[in-house]
Amino acid sequence: MQITINNTSKIVYVNGISSRIWEGKTSSGISVRCLVARIDVMETEDTSQFDRELEEVSAPSAIAESYPLRVVL
Repeated sequence: MQITINNTSKIVYVNGISSRIWEGKTSSGISVRCLVARIDVMETEDTSQFDRELEEVSAPSAIAESYPLRVVL
């Protein structure tokens, strides 16, 4: 499965860990929300563009805003 996600401004706490809600779709078009606590980038990469893009956030959808969500692991 592949998903494409975009970060939102919504931060939630799950088991005491802060996570940002990212929203997107699977390659088959199913809407998803992901709780992302950490992102790792290889130290050998130039992360300047990544850092700028990571700070660009969008408003969460009404579904994401009304957390808690049905979480499927």
